[in-house]
Amino acid sequence: MSNQRRPLNVVFFGSPGFAVPSLLALHHDPRFEVALVVTQPDRPAGRGKVARPPAIKLAAEESSLNLIQPGSINDEDTAQAIRSTGAGLFVVVAYGEKLARNLLEMPAHGCLNVHPSLLPRYRGSSPVPAAILNGDPETGISIIKLTRRLDAGPIISQTAVQLRANEDAGELSRELSEIAATVLPDVADGWCRGSIIPVPQDHTQATYTTELTKADGRIDWRDPAERIERQVRAMAPWPGCWTTISGRRLAIGRVAVETPDDAISLTVGTLIEPGSQAVGRASGYPGIVTGGGVIRLLRVTPEGKREMSGADWWRGSRLSPGAKAELMDRD
Repeated sequence: MSNQRRPLNVVFFGSPGFAVPSLLALHHDPRFEVALVVTQPDRPAGRGKVARPPAIKLAAEESSLNLIQPGSINDEDTAQAIRSTGAGLFVVVAYGEKLARNLLEMPAHGCLNVHPSLLPRYRGSSPVPAAILNGDPETGISIIKLTRRLDAGPIISQTAVQLRANEDAGELSRELSEIAATVLPDVADGWCRGSIIPVPQDHTQATYTTELTKADGRIDWRDPAERIERQVRAMAPWPGCWTTISGRRLAIGRVAVETPDDAISLTVGTLIEPGSQAVGRASGYPGIVTGGGVIRLLRVTPEGKREMSGADWWRGSRLSPGAKAELMDRD
């Protein structure tokens, strides 16, 4: 008689591209059978507000997996569809809605949640930007048992990742999604077999993040140059960083920190023309004076135009040295 265990039925909850590698990892692992994929409804997006499907929907359809897109995860029809799968485990990866108690208690092995931070640090919706913005040396992936309290369940597994000096939030998110997919099947299998003992989080060490808005991308030039450089990377690809110069919005795509040999006597927000000692004579890029050091503008997008190099923008801007970026109001 074969000792091979029958595949465990799993219901997978997820929506954005971050969740796709985890879904595919479970789908291609013979220890699991993805009985149902639950994702958010198609949403209007872009200037034309055309309905676009979540990335998980596209991945599920390509893999011929059963899929539902409920308006609410917690209505009775949805609960019945999920219950009918007989799944022994739920896996939640960036779904976008909290599961009600009846769903959390439905599967025999509970619900596992993949979160892109080293919990209890950075609970909430934007842990990846937060790690970059705060200059953390490392972040990682936490797999926890899902509870009703936000990202507070006991830790099943953690994998740390060293942050690089030049990666943006989009790049780091993709890296973390691949790491999650690598560890998730073995962690889920060990959890269901009872070989993993969960470790309670230290709630006194918890920190929280909130959903990003466009306002989070506005640059305050009174900040030090190092923080602004991290902000530009943390807010990419969304909401993106921006400032206002001569009444027009300028999106800031990539920057570099310049530390002049001599103290800068110009006021914060002042533009510095290419070739100035303050931005490196050979760099060819304009700069802006910050609350500590100078930011060199490498890639920008002027209002109503395509992305271009900071050098090309400067040549076409007709701005004179001494022009200033608008400063934010501080209450």
